[in-house]
Amino acid sequence: MATTVTAKGQVTIPKEVRDLMGIGPGSKVEFRRSTDGSILLVRADKKRPKSRFARLRGHAGKGLSTDAILALTRGEA
Repeated sequence: MATTVTAKGQVTIPKEVRDLMGIGPGSKVEFRRSTDGSILLVRADKKRPKSRFARLRGHAGKGLSTDAILALTRGEA
């Protein structure tokens, strides 16, 4: 992924990278130089991003009752 540096030296971290690292407004990041000369972006606060499952928890909304699901499964609906 490529991004452009602004006149102020700022860059936008791509959404896919922000999501993967759990970076949001107010997050602290560090740039570290690797032994091979490449630069790494790491979270400065050492927080681990939420798992992909934790992010989905509570988003299903109100669903069918158990009886309604069983009725659909049995073809009674």
